[in-house]
Amino acid sequence: MQVLVRDNNVDQALRVLKKKMQREGVFREMKMRKAYEKPSERKVREKAEAVRRARKMARKKAIREGLIAAPKPKPRFAAGARRPGGAPGAPPAPGAAAGTGAGRPAERF
Repeated sequence: MQVLVRDNNVDQALRVLKKKMQREGVFREMKMRKAYEKPSERKVREKAEAVRRARKMARKKAIREGLIAAPKPKPRFAAGARRPGGAPGAPPAPGAAAGTGAGRPAERF
């Protein structure tokens, strides 16, 4: 596995390396190999993984065929985070209710 370090930015390179290792499953493999796994436990785990994969494939197929509704998309920005293009103190977008957060319930802190 190879990661390029740009402008001596080692922190960014480490983040990229960790993300690549996460995608490859290196951390999961290390955690599994930390202790011995009995053959009976291995069979149970592999069977559960196979069931999980089969259910996921069936769910995706049903969504493609229109048998079940697709899950709601996740919000792109975290609550309270600044959105690009919206300057602080700028007037609300046309059609948005003033002071109500465009129909969203008030957040509690």
